Amino acid sequence: MPARGNLDGDRETFVTHLECSLTGERYEADRLHGLSSAGRPLLVRYDLEALGKALARGTLEARPTDLWRWRELLPVRRTGSIVSLGEIETPLIPIPKSGGPNVLVKDEGRLPTGSFKARGLVMAVAMAKELGVTRIAMPTNGNAGAALAAYATRAGIETVVLCPDDTPEINVREIAAQGARVYRVNGLIDECGAIVGKGAAEGLWFDFSTLKEPYRIEGKKTMGLELAAQLGWRLPRAIFYLTGGGTGLIGMWKAFDELEQLGWIGSERPKMFAVQASGCAPIVRAFEGGEEHAERWENAHTVAAGIRVPKAVGDFLILRAVRESGGRAIAVEEQDLLRATAESAAQDGMLLCPEGGATLAAWRHAVAQGWVEAEDEAVLFNCATGLKYPLSDQSATLDKDALPDLASL
Repeated sequence: MPARGNLDGDRETFVTHLECSLTGERYEADRLHGLSSAGRPLLVRYDLEALGKALARGTLEARPTDLWRWRELLPVRRTGSIVSLGEIETPLIPIPKSGGPNVLVKDEGRLPTGSFKARGLVMAVAMAKELGVTRIAMPTNGNAGAALAAYATRAGIETVVLCPDDTPEINVREIAAQGARVYRVNGLIDECGAIVGKGAAEGLWFDFSTLKEPYRIEGKKTMGLELAAQLGWRLPRAIFYLTGGGTGLIGMWKAFDELEQLGWIGSERPKMFAVQASGCAPIVRAFEGGEEHAERWENAHTVAAGIRVPKAVGDFLILRAVRESGGRAIAVEEQDLLRATAESAAQDGMLLCPEGGATLAAWRHAVAQGWVEAEDEAVLFNCATGLKYPLSDQSATLDKDALPDLASL
């Protein structure tokens, strides 16, 4: 039975239990968990029948359009556990010139700390606070560490962040400025994760690595919940999602299932396209090889650091969602993602991050291959503000007393 609200600050919630995403083994809610005994992510389960009786869709529609409007579909029980920095509903922006007539960008760069990592980390930190965690550690390629530092500092939780030594300087400084202890590691993100795992085993901290705690998925699934509401309780023909650890893709697929069980959407699903860079494409290789799990990608490299993830613990969940949806895993070349990033800014005024540029390049490739039609409604996810990334200087020098020569432009 769901827990009911009472006078001590608890609120109505519908969490029933957690279960292993691989075996279905059941785990008790309201306890601190990492991976399942099978070494796989745990998924939060809800009493959706009771939730549907308690919450009408119209009631939800009347609420302010922030992340917490979905509170019945989220795991936090105590209002006092919430640590918010203002998690807004992110807009859908058309890019008709660089994209197509029905191509929309869901711009996650509008969120706190400038990236979609805020969604997952606000939920994970709130649950860590609720469950009594006092010290956490996490590997990052940049944006996740920034979001964790901000929310953990706000919650009063000590935080250690490990990042590859070539992580963009702006991300490293952002993490440190927001109160975390940050260390550079001469290795990739999974090697940073190995150090975090070793420290967790020695009792130094709780491991906050991607999918190694159950609640980041629940925050990320709000992307799918929002998208359905923004489109009038329907879903687009295709979704192009940058895929490193894949938490958001897994979360959205879970959200669509929950919304259908509530009767708020039908059974139709978008084609889910997992987008990776050609220099780090373990999910693409596994998809094309018909595999259920993805082997580690050696010598990973790409300018899109957020998707430079050689090995994902939730690989089988990503592949399952892609295949069930009729979508694909796509690898894009560096020059194509950089070109798409530049053209979106110059033609539509939409400054994407490199990972967002990868989704536009993947959409173009999918259209060329006939996997989607140019007129299909497609949603591309831009994971962070493009202002965090180096931009080329294309300015010209002008004498202070002269007018620009427009004819030469």
